[in-house]
Amino acid sequence: MTLPELFVMRHGETEWNLAGRWQGDRDSPLTTKGEAQAREMGAMLRRLGVTAQSHRLYSSPMTRARRTALLAAGDDWPIIEDARLREISVGGWTGRSRDEIRLETDLPEDAHFMDFYARAPEGEPFEEVMSRVQRFLRSLDGPSVIVTHGITSRFLRTAAMGWGLDRVLELPGGQGVIHHVANNQHAELQPE
Repeated sequence: MTLPELFVMRHGETEWNLAGRWQGDRDSPLTTKGEAQAREMGAMLRRLGVTAQSHRLYSSPMTRARRTALLAAGDDWPIIEDARLREISVGGWTGRSRDEIRLETDLPEDAHFMDFYARAPEGEPFEEVMSRVQRFLRSLDGPSVIVTHGITSRFLRTAAMGWGLDRVLELPGGQGVIHHVANNQHAELQPE
């Protein structure tokens, strides 16, 4: 599948990110730092010449992503919400901290964060996340800016690179950065 140019952004820092709580498919407001991250990502896009005239703007309908998109884009760039961009559900672990979860499981202290997602009770399976982001990517018909979430972003970029689930961890994460995907190449763009 040949894809158009993509700029993928994770929402800015939220209150639950700061507190170390798992959000999954629940919302938490952006912190002051998260709002500043969103504005800076918008400034980065403008410095690159990415505007409402050159790229469509898609966002997860979740409040933290939508707020990030609005702060990054301003009022003159229409935001297209798409539920396929929502964050992975972590089921019964929503709102809990990693330490709380670890104490209730046999996961070791140094367990990788993806091991937690894979074991979340009533959580969304990785295959379902991959399937919905692949459907989203197939629906694109031009250059796009995509505002989503940490895990969804990894799966989306993995799919955009034409890779399988076994390579999800090869791509970096992080807030306040923009991931550029074009011609099967990935680059992480940092603020100046």
